[in-house]
Amino acid sequence: MRGAIPFLLVLATALGCQSKKSDAIVAAPTQPMADATPGAPVQAPGLSGKVLERIAASPYCYLRLQTARGEVWAAVPEAKVEKGTEVTVINPMLMSNFESKTLNRTFAEIFFGTLASAAGAGPAAAPAVGTPAPMGAPAPAPVLIDKVDKAAGTDARTVAEIWAQKGGLKDKPVSIRGKVVKYNPGVMGKNWIHLQDGSGDPSKGTHDITVTSQDTVTKGDVVTAKGVVRLDKDFGSGYRYGMLVEDAKVVKK
Repeated sequence: MRGAIPFLLVLATALGCQSKKSDAIVAAPTQPMADATPGAPVQAPGLSGKVLERIAASPYCYLRLQTARGEVWAAVPEAKVEKGTEVTVINPMLMSNFESKTLNRTFAEIFFGTLASAAGAGPAAAPAVGTPAPMGAPAPAPVLIDKVDKAAGTDARTVAEIWAQKGGLKDKPVSIRGKVVKYNPGVMGKNWIHLQDGSGDPSKGTHDITVTSQDTVTKGDVVTAKGVVRLDKDFGSGYRYGMLVEDAKVVKK
């Protein structure tokens, strides 16, 4: 995953609402959400404010914020934030006349983005090219999982093997079997999946690999993904991947 990443990580793609744009802003477009047809979005600097109201729409939530520009609405991946909490929305993208079919409600203006790692904190530093990192956020904390059996076939690799052999695997297909430890659906028209199989070194970030796919999964699933290894992917706005497996076909097994 709750990629990509934005904003690159504007998760307007995954919420399921509709939008328009506003004056102050310039940015990267994203795919529309499942239940809406957004207009042209534009990106703003970081947006900070106090939470006045929270509406849950799992796996996302809507926040009404008191900011320097007045009250605004923001949509972010689901987060446990209480009324009165000071938050910062990273890479907010403003959309207008956004109709949420999920909530049966139209927002005159709403910002789509992702919360900073902690209230009042700035956005996470962009990872350097060549290092493992998810889109728009730090790599997941090390997840201690039992070893997952390796996929079958000549192109099968463990997570650790893909990292170790990445130079020779560039632009080549690989099959990897692992456990879904993070899942961000509908970002930039793709689903973003973090897989771990018990191999690799958490201190070096080689225990986790990012996969993009059109297939849906659930956190905790054990899946086999077959996609193409890409190196040094730069999605702009400072969001870069040293390596990821793109356009994978993912099956549960």
